[in-house]
Amino acid sequence: MNIGEAASQSGLPAKTIRYYEDIGLVAPRRAANGYRDFSDMDLHNLAFVQRARSLGFSIEECRALLSLYDDRDRASADVKELAKAHLASIEEKILGLQTMQKTLSELVCKCHGDDRPDCPILDGLSGEGV
Repeated sequence: MNIGEAASQSGLPAKTIRYYEDIGLVAPRRAANGYRDFSDMDLHNLAFVQRARSLGFSIEECRALLSLYDDRDRASADVKELAKAHLASIEEKILGLQTMQKTLSELVCKCHGDDRPDCPILDGLSGEGV
């Protein structure tokens, strides 16, 4: 199937599919006319990468996951370790976002939001309200 059909079936834009091909995540065959010819396995790999990316895995993590998926002699412990490392990264980001939320919430609560020029939000951002 051509790239338009692959895009339609995978739900990925053709531009993303071309990018994934450029970086070696997928390698569709080329027809005699030079056009890409995506197989069912290529579609499966595109869907795999799309799901992994939707969970926040990086391109390199996707590459490693695809490699592990293709390796029937893999140890599931290798997959779990990669997923656990990614989960730890997500948890760290969540903590950072919660800290930002708390700080900004406190600043917003301190601001009167009226016609006065003094603003605890601006003071806090400038370091004056610390």
